[in-house]
Amino acid sequence: MSIISSTPVISELLAEMTLDEKIAQITSFWVHEIQDGRELSLEKAKKLLSNGIGQITRIGGDSTLEPAAAARFANQVQNYLVKETRLGIPAIVHEECCAGLMTLGSTIFPEMLGLAASWQPELAEKMTDVIRQQTRRVGAHQGLAPVLDVAREPRWGRCEETFGEDPLLVSHFGVAYVRGLQGQTLKDGVMATGKHFIGHSLSQGGLNCNPVRAGWNEIWNDLMLPFQAVVSEANIASMMNAYPDLDGEVVAASRRVLTDILRGKLGFNGLVVSDYEAIPMLNFFHHMVESEAEAGLLALNAGIDVELPTRRCYSDNFKAALEAGTLSLDVLDTSVTRILTKKAELGLFENPFIDENNVLEIFETSAQRQLSRHIAEKTLTLLKNDGDLLPLPRTLGKIAVLGPLADSARAHLGDYSYAAVTELSRLAAMPGVSFEAANFDQAHVDAHSPRIPSLLASMRAMEEAEILYAPGCGLTDPNQSGFAAAVKAAEEAEVVILALGDVSGLTPDVTCGETRDSSTLHLPAVQEALLQAVAATGKPVVVVLFSGRVIALTEVAAQAAAILEAWVPGEEGGPAVAAALFGEVNPGGKLPITFPRSVGQIPVYYNHKPSAGRSNWYGPYLTEETSPLYPFGHGLSYTSFAYSGLTLSRAGAEPGSDVEISLSVQNTGAWAGEEVVQLYVCDKFASVPRPVKELKGYIRIALQPGETKSVTFTLPVNMLAFYDFDLNLVVEPGAVDVMIGSSSEDIRLRSGFEITGAKTPVAQRLFRCGVQVS
Repeated sequence: MSIISSTPVISELLAEMTLDEKIAQITSFWVHEIQDGRELSLEKAKKLLSNGIGQITRIGGDSTLEPAAAARFANQVQNYLVKETRLGIPAIVHEECCAGLMTLGSTIFPEMLGLAASWQPELAEKMTDVIRQQTRRVGAHQGLAPVLDVAREPRWGRCEETFGEDPLLVSHFGVAYVRGLQGQTLKDGVMATGKHFIGHSLSQGGLNCNPVRAGWNEIWNDLMLPFQAVVSEANIASMMNAYPDLDGEVVAASRRVLTDILRGKLGFNGLVVSDYEAIPMLNFFHHMVESEAEAGLLALNAGIDVELPTRRCYSDNFKAALEAGTLSLDVLDTSVTRILTKKAELGLFENPFIDENNVLEIFETSAQRQLSRHIAEKTLTLLKNDGDLLPLPRTLGKIAVLGPLADSARAHLGDYSYAAVTELSRLAAMPGVSFEAANFDQAHVDAHSPRIPSLLASMRAMEEAEILYAPGCGLTDPNQSGFAAAVKAAEEAEVVILALGDVSGLTPDVTCGETRDSSTLHLPAVQEALLQAVAATGKPVVVVLFSGRVIALTEVAAQAAAILEAWVPGEEGGPAVAAALFGEVNPGGKLPITFPRSVGQIPVYYNHKPSAGRSNWYGPYLTEETSPLYPFGHGLSYTSFAYSGLTLSRAGAEPGSDVEISLSVQNTGAWAGEEVVQLYVCDKFASVPRPVKELKGYIRIALQPGETKSVTFTLPVNMLAFYDFDLNLVVEPGAVDVMIGSSSEDIRLRSGFEITGAKTPVAQRLFRCGVQVS
C-alpha cells in the first residue's frame, strides 16, 4: 500500500527507497508487456511492476486502443502502482507525437519538414498545443519529439522528421514546438524530448545510425544551436541521445557528450532518456562491450537516466556493480532524483488519473481539422510554374488525375503516424508473412482514419471539371502495364495532375522514413518513366509531390510545366492541395532544405564555407553545375513581389549593439499572396572561415495586389558570434555583408556594415533578431 498521499520531498522519498525500487525507476516497459486484451493484466503487473516503474511505453501506439480505452488502461496502471506497490510512485507514460499523437483518432498534422516550409514557427506552437491536450487526455505525460537534427544528408530517411538544413530555422521551430507541447507548466503540459543529441543526421552514406565524422567546430557552430535554443528559450524537459559513433565516441556511452556538454555547457537540467535500444546497441551494434549488463553501466555512468523502451540493460546487475565499485550509488541516486522530480512537476503525485468521461471531447473536432488544413495550406511550396499554368482555370472540361499517389491518403501520413507504426505491429503478428503480403493500402487507412481524403477524392469534391483517373503504376512496382490507361486519360484531358513521390513508414515496402535510406534521390521505381509517357502526349503536366525527403527533380522539371511540393501534408492534405491547384489558396511555402540536381552533388546546402560549392580551379563538375536545382528558401507564388529601399541604421557597430535593417516589399501581381522576406549575412573574413550566407531573420508577410509593406529587422551584432578554433564563443571585428532575398540564391538587395572594436568573448548565443512590419 502506498505511503505517499501528496507530493513528497524528493530527498525523503529517495531515502525510503530500496535498491530494487530505485532500479525500477530508471527502467520502462512496453504496454503490451502488461496488457491482456483491452485491460491491465494483474498477473503481469505483479511480475513486472511490483517495485514500481519509471515509464510506460506507448499507451496508444503499442496498445492499439482508441483514446477512451487508452485513458482507462493508463488509469489501471496508475491505480496499480499507487495502491499495490509499497511506495505508490506513479509512472510517466510516454508516446510518439512528431506530427500528432500516435493513437487512433488523434489529429494528424503535416510532417515537420513540410511544417518548416511554412516559415511560420507559430504554427508549430498551435499544432503542439493540440497534441499536448490529446496526449494528456489519454494519460500520457511525455512526447518523444521534436527532432532537432540539422538535415544536411538528404539520403537519410528521417529528414521528414526534421525542420530542415538551417540551424536557425530548426531552432525557431524547435522552440515553438516545445512551448506548445509543454504548455505554461508541466502540470498541464507534456514533457518535450529534444532529439537526437547529437549528430544523428550526418551519418555516413545517409545510413541510419552509421558513424558521424563531423568535427567539433561544425558540431558547435551548426548542430548544437537548436539544442542550445530549446534549453535557453523553452526550458525543455527531456533529451534523447543520438545513436551514432561520433568520431569514435559513441554518444550513448559518452559522459563528455551527455553530461559535461549537455548539462555542464548547455545548462540542461531535465531527464535524458535513451533512444529505443540505444543501450543494448553498445553491445550488439557498436561492439563496445561484451554484455548488455556492461552496456547498462556505460550508459548510466554517461548520463542516460531512463532506459527505453523496455527494461533490458538497466537491471539487477546494477546491484553487483554497486558492490564491485563499477557503479556509484550517487550516479544511480542522481538519475532517480531527476525522474522523481519530473513526476512531481507533472503533478503525478497529486493526481495521476484521467477523467475517462471527457476524453473524446478534444478528439476529431472541427477546430482541429481546420488547424490541420490551415497548416497544410501554409506548407505548400510551388517549385515551378511555367507559363502560369497554375492556378487551373474554372473553365476546364476534363482533368486527368494520375499517378500512384493520387488516390493514396496513406501518402499523407508520416513515419510515426499511427497507421504507419501499426504496420510494424501487424507484421510482427504474422509469422512467416512477407512485408509485401502485409502491405497496408488505402483500405487500411480508411479503416483507421476514414476522415482522410486522398487528392483524387478532394479533386472530385471540388466539382470543377470531369475527373479522369488512372494510377499508371505502383509506388515501388516496376510493372508498366498501367501506363496505357494513364496515357489514354491524359490524351482525353486538357491538363494532367500527376501525383508522385513517396510513402513514409518503417517497413521495407515504403520509400521514406526511419531506416528507409536511399542511395538515389530519384523518384521510386518507374514514376519518372510514367511522367515521361504522360508528358509525351503534349498535354500540360502539373506534378504534385508527396515526399518527406529531398528528391532530385532534374528529369521531372524537364517534363513538367509545374511542380507543387505538398510534403507529407497530414489528414487535410488532399483538400489543401486541391484548393491550391484551383487558386483558392496561393502557395507561399519556401524550401527549408536544398534540392540538388543529382545525388552526386551531396552534401549540398546553402550555408557552406567559402571554399566549398565549387571545384578549384574550374568550378563545376565534369557533368553538371555545382549549384542546386532548387535552393534553400526557394518557393514561387501566383503573384510577384518587388523589393526596394534597403537602408541600415549604421555603418559600424560594436559587439553588444544592434543594426536596424529596413526595406519595402510590394505585391506587383494580380493575386493576393504571401512572401517570406529572408535576411542573410556573411562575415567576410574570420579566423575560422564563416559560411557564404547565414540566415539571421525572416518574416512571412501577406500582401494584396499593389500593396506595399515595410519590414525592419533589428539584428544584434552578437548574433554573428561563432565558436573559434579553441571553441570559444566570440565576435570578431570586420566587414559583414547584408543580403535580403526571396531565397538564398534570389538575393534582391545588398548592403553591409563593419563590426568595430576588438575580438570579444560572448557569454551566450542569441537565437533571433527583432522584426517589425508596417
